[in-house]
Parts: sequence; structure tokens; C-alpha cells
Amino acid sequence: MLFTTLPFFLFFVAFFILYWFVFAGTIKAQNGLILAGSYFFYGWWDWRFLFLLAGTSLAVYFLGAWLCRTAREGRKNLLLGVGLLISLGGLLYFKYFHSLLPLGLSFYTFKMISYLVDIRKGKTAPAGDVVVFCSYIAFFPCLLAGPIDRPASLIPQLERRREFRYSAGSDGMRQILWGIFKKVVIADNCASFSSDIFAHYASLPASALVYGAFMATIWVYADFSGYSDMAIGMSRLLGFTVSPNFNYPFLATNIAEFWRRWHITLTSWMTDYVFTPLNIFLRDLGKGGLILAVLINFTLIGLWHGPCWTYVFFGLLNGCYFIPMLLRGFRRRRAAGIGRIATFLLVMVSIILFRSVSLDQALGFYRRIFQTSLFSPFFIFEKVNTVVTLVCILGMFVAEWAQRGKPHVLQIDGIRAFPVRALIYFGLMGIILTFAATKNADFIYFRF
Repeated sequence: MLFTTLPFFLFFVAFFILYWFVFAGTIKAQNGLILAGSYFFYGWWDWRFLFLLAGTSLAVYFLGAWLCRTAREGRKNLLLGVGLLISLGGLLYFKYFHSLLPLGLSFYTFKMISYLVDIRKGKTAPAGDVVVFCSYIAFFPCLLAGPIDRPASLIPQLERRREFRYSAGSDGMRQILWGIFKKVVIADNCASFSSDIFAHYASLPASALVYGAFMATIWVYADFSGYSDMAIGMSRLLGFTVSPNFNYPFLATNIAEFWRRWHITLTSWMTDYVFTPLNIFLRDLGKGGLILAVLINFTLIGLWHGPCWTYVFFGLLNGCYFIPMLLRGFRRRRAAGIGRIATFLLVMVSIILFRSVSLDQALGFYRRIFQTSLFSPFFIFEKVNTVVTLVCILGMFVAEWAQRGKPHVLQIDGIRAFPVRALIYFGLMGIILTFAATKNADFIYFRF
């Protein structure tokens, strides 16, 4: 059930009605519905992997409770090790040694790891209710592709009474609308255009490859941030506040700022649980240790996406982007406009690796893109959808710049005239209905 399909719409409407009008009497009833609905949602894809999700969730829940009750340090470490083995075991087996990948496995595994580690460090208390914990792990808006909320953020919200607030609900619906627009109009069309160019890169001029890399970059951003917008918006409709996952990353003036704005919950998770321990371990090496920690951290971010050399080098390349800043220190920024353009180009270069199906294709793409045909004419306005997509991309950038201080673009309460707001909403709906890509593609991050 993709968020943008009729089956999911019917599922969510039914869930919403039950959640607020039938099960609103008690927290336990609502949490039970969340768990049942989340498992139904997950089982729609492949019911067999429900056993993996439920089994590992129960194991981690009981290990977390045991870990908290145990006073002996050695036993605490043993229980943490067993929990990490259970959590990571499934991830490593299915992601790196098996051809079939359960959806959302990476995302809910990271939730389990942070739960156990935070209990071991005394940063959070174990959930007192197994339904609450399992609902935290399987919360369906965020189950398949995040955001990756920490236990101290979402579990307390599951443990307290929730009331529907019209302002939060309407804002959530606006964010869902913006996410749908980015997904079906921008991302899916960009996917089609870039796929054709990457498939035939060997016979196209470099100018076409630049266009393909640009479209691939916008595709990845609009697809994943569109999913995050929908997940956050649906959570708000259910009375939850989940972590933001994107903060207008293409407004970043350097690569460090970009990664603070891009896939925020993964970046912060890796910073807390991988980079910081590595940096402490390597601190005796001085600046060299810091650089090594950054390179390892980003290589693991790349490897997190899958067992492909393209992903490994995607992560490593982004880590290498940090080296000049680490060597000279984070000095005064260059002109903001130049910094944004330079950062976008660096990201676009790395996305070529991310988008390529093999390292050979990526290397061939790089070889051909830096040729004199870079200045050859390439006609991109042959189809109406191409023009519309480019206009929508431009509109997205302008809107993000104008709303850069807001959590999402459609938070336009400052426009007092309702007819103007309604025109924006219905205009977006019209664009979605008219120019949505003919192929309803899966979200990119479902494969991770």
C-alpha cells in the first residue's frame, strides 16, 4: 500500500475514524489499534515478515526490561550484546546475504538499537507496556522509510492521552498534500526522465548526462522528502509529533550544512551511535583521527543503503567532501549564492554513484560527462510533462526559499485571505491530477 494509492487512502480513512470515534476512550484501545493497524499495513506487503517484525520487537522489549533491572555491569553488557545481535542479525542476513529484503528493516532495526543502547546508558527508561513498545517500533506512518524517532521522543507520546486538535490536523493535511505533489508530480516524472538517460548514457552527449544527473538528484530528494512529509502529516492527524527529516537541504551553503538538513534522523543517529564513539576512540590521532572517523561514518552510511560498491563509494565520496573543511577549519562562509550552487553540484556528482546500477556504469557516466560535448545542444522540451516538471521544480525551489523558516512549505497561515489559500490548495490538487506520472513508482527508500 503506497501512500499515494486508493487502497491506502481507504485504509487510513477507516483507521482515522476508528481511532478518533471508536477507540478514543482509552489510551490502551488506541495503542492496540495502532499496533493492529501497523501490522495489517506491513502484512499487506508480505505477511511472512510480520513474524520477523513481531519476534524481534518482543525479544528487544524483554531484553530492555531485563537490562534495566540488572545491576551487574557484565550482565548488562551481555544483554546489550544479545539484543544488538538479534537486531542487527536480521538486518545483516537479509540485507547483505539474502536476495529478499523485508521492507522497512533498516529503519525499525535502528529504532531497536537506539532503544537498547539508550537504556544501557541510562538515557531512557524501558517502556512499561509491550503494546506501547511494539507500536513504537511498527508505527505505520514511519515504518517503511522513517523518520527514525528515538524512544525518548515517541514512546512518551504513546503513553499519554491524545486529543485531536483541528490546527494540528489541518496542518498535517497540508503537509501531506505537499508531499504528494513532490512525489507524484516531481519525483516520479524525474525518475522516468533520469532512468532513460542513465540507461543510454553511452550514446548521449555530456549535456544530456548533466541533465540526467540533475533530474536524478531532484528525484531522490522529492521522493524521500515527499514520503517524510506524508509520514509527518499523517502522524499529526493521529495526535503525534514525529521528528523532521528534511530542512530544505538545497539551501545549504556547504556540504556539512547539507548533511545537517538531509535525512536528519539518519544523520543524527549515525552521529550519536557511530561517529561520536569513533571520534572518541581515535582522538589520540588528532585531526587525522577526526578525518578517519568522518570517512568511516560516511562509508557506513553508504553501506547502510545496500551491499553495492556504488553505495560504498557514494558514502566515501561524501566523507571526502569534508576533508578540506576539517583541514582548514570551518572558516567564514563564502558568498551564500556561490556556496549553494557549489554544494548542489557536489551533491549532484555523488548522486551519479547513488543512481547507477553498477560501479562500471558510474565510472562510464563520469568519463562521458566531462567531455567537450558538455556544451552540445540537448533538447529537453519535447514533451509537455518535461516542461511542467521543470516548472514545478523551479516552483518547489522558490517555495522552499520563501518558506525557509517554516517546517514545511504549505504552512501558510500567515495568508489571512482564505480564498487565496484555497486557490493554492486546489491549484496543487489540479496539478497533481493532471500531471502526475503515469507510473506510480515505489518510494526509493523502501528498498533500503
